[in-house]
Amino acid sequence: MKKPAYWTKATRELSARDPVIAKIAATCAGMTLRSRGDAFSTLARSIVGQQISVKAADSVWTKLSTALPLLAPDAVNGHDEDALRACGLSRSKVIYLKDLALHFSNGMLNPAVWPTMTDEALIDDLTRVRGIGRWTAEMFLIFYMMRPDVLPLADLGLQKAMRLHYNGGRPLGPRKLGALNKLWQPWRSVATWYLWRSLDPIPVEY
Repeated sequence: MKKPAYWTKATRELSARDPVIAKIAATCAGMTLRSRGDAFSTLARSIVGQQISVKAADSVWTKLSTALPLLAPDAVNGHDEDALRACGLSRSKVIYLKDLALHFSNGMLNPAVWPTMTDEALIDDLTRVRGIGRWTAEMFLIFYMMRPDVLPLADLGLQKAMRLHYNGGRPLGPRKLGALNKLWQPWRSVATWYLWRSLDPIPVEY
């Protein structure tokens, strides 16, 4: 698994600007965002993890990996839907995984062009797949593409951490949210990762 080339610089700059990030980063020595380096499995993991706990998602993923040791589009396409559901996937998530596999197999998703696309263009491309909304696409940008400046505002963990650290447990208003958004640029992905770590010290990997 690889880590972003920008990580040390981003952490240093964020820590200099934001004492909250500085304090969290000091407890995360040696830990960074890491990518597994496989586009299909990263998106599949994001789908599996939708609307369930990290622990539950890990359990489902373990069962899925056992059923499909080589988790690739053709393997998912060729696997029986009932067998996929037996791994703990809901009916809708089975449909989403099948559609994701189809998009990879028939070339409707082309990883070769992704590095040239803006964040928003790539989000538009990914959300054509059933079951991939903005949150899932943003997780992909952070964990696979390693884009440095993504702020997934719909993420429940990020919302909780922002309330806890910046507003006494209360939801942030537009003014404070805007100030943090500006403060963290161009390293909003990194700020997000550290705020996640403040809630759960074990890094999530997609």
